[in-house]
Amino acid sequence: MPDMRSAASSGLRAILLGGLVAGTLDIGAAALISHVSPVLIVHYIASGVLGKASFSAGAPAALFGLVLQWAMSVLIAAIYWRATASVPRLRARWRLGGLLAGLVTYPVMNFIVMPSSAAPVTLHYVIARSRTAKGAEDLCAMLVFGLIVAYFARRLPSRRPGESAAGLAMPAARPGARTTPDLSATSQTRP
Repeated sequence: MPDMRSAASSGLRAILLGGLVAGTLDIGAAALISHVSPVLIVHYIASGVLGKASFSAGAPAALFGLVLQWAMSVLIAAIYWRATASVPRLRARWRLGGLLAGLVTYPVMNFIVMPSSAAPVTLHYVIARSRTAKGAEDLCAMLVFGLIVAYFARRLPSRRPGESAAGLAMPAARPGARTTPDLSATSQTRP
């Protein structure tokens, strides 16, 4: 049971760290891309729930926007974790997994989440404001977001006990057998 508890703890740590770091850096990226303060960005995020009132609600709305950003980011990290748990190769090739996650996250956030929220934006507005340079900047930010999430998930266990990294069943250890590799024969001494 300790292995499962350890794996669950590692998974939770990867999800939380990946989500919180990616979400925080995403606020900074959005501020840089939009040439506005990060505080305005978190107010805008809060407007997804509060509507236009979030812009006049002060610090509580900004804090609410930050919490919403982190919650969405942790949710995205959890979805990535779950999706790659059954594909060990994708988790091992975390750069590819991260880029794919960013490619999926970008249209979901821009064409489903934002227009469906209470934020003062419509799907028509999202499409109308789409400029190649702005779209490329936003996409790059989502690719970096995906890479951060994948980076935190990369080396943590995604397989069930008794499986190898390739997903193959491993033979059970004999009672009393050595469970750690003997590295003494392979160590080299330098002159």
